[in-house]
Amino acid sequence: MSAAYKEYKVVRVSQTGIGILILGASAMPINKVETLLNQEALNGWSMVFQVVEVSRYMLFWKRQSVIVTLGR
Repeated sequence: MSAAYKEYKVVRVSQTGIGILILGASAMPINKVETLLNQEALNGWSMVFQVVEVSRYMLFWKRQSVIVTLGR
């Protein structure tokens, strides 16, 4: 059984560029993702779907982003 949502919102949380440039890699900002989801939950949003996107960053590096679809 799937929930019927009346509206959706898509948000993106990305790795920081500074960590990628200095270290060549950077961890996903889990605290930022958690804070964002908790704030949205207080406003009645529920997480419907998430995906990790890997994209090119400044020609040589790769950057990960979490794309979260919220519904209410």
